[in-house]
Amino acid sequence: MNENWLDVIRWTDDGLVPVIAQDNDSGKVVMFAWMNRESLALTQKTGYAVYWSRSRNRLWRKGEESGNQQKIMAISVDCDEDVILLDIVQEGGIACHTGRESCFYRTLEDNKWVENSAVLKDPAEMYKK
Repeated sequence: MNENWLDVIRWTDDGLVPVIAQDNDSGKVVMFAWMNRESLALTQKTGYAVYWSRSRNRLWRKGEESGNQQKIMAISVDCDEDVILLDIVQEGGIACHTGRESCFYRTLEDNKWVENSAVLKDPAEMYKK
């Protein structure tokens, strides 16, 4: 059986698959994004995360503006073949565009969202144009 590994993925109707990126050392989830066939193939080929940006409607190389690339240590697919898990080394230690380690920096407490993580770098410094 010599099927293309990309053909195993159960893509959404719009050709995307959800992706979870987790820190290779701690296992902490640092972000969620989407990939299309091309971005997943590029991720595997280059060893760095390439996502599909739905808001920009184009490929998005993680860190292309901020410098905070994600080096791929492993790519896994779940049992239903419809979610990708990336084990990554987060270069610069910042995954979120807000300057935090993780995009998941708010926790629900007493019916309010409470920030649980400090800004490591001012986004204005990361995204100078």
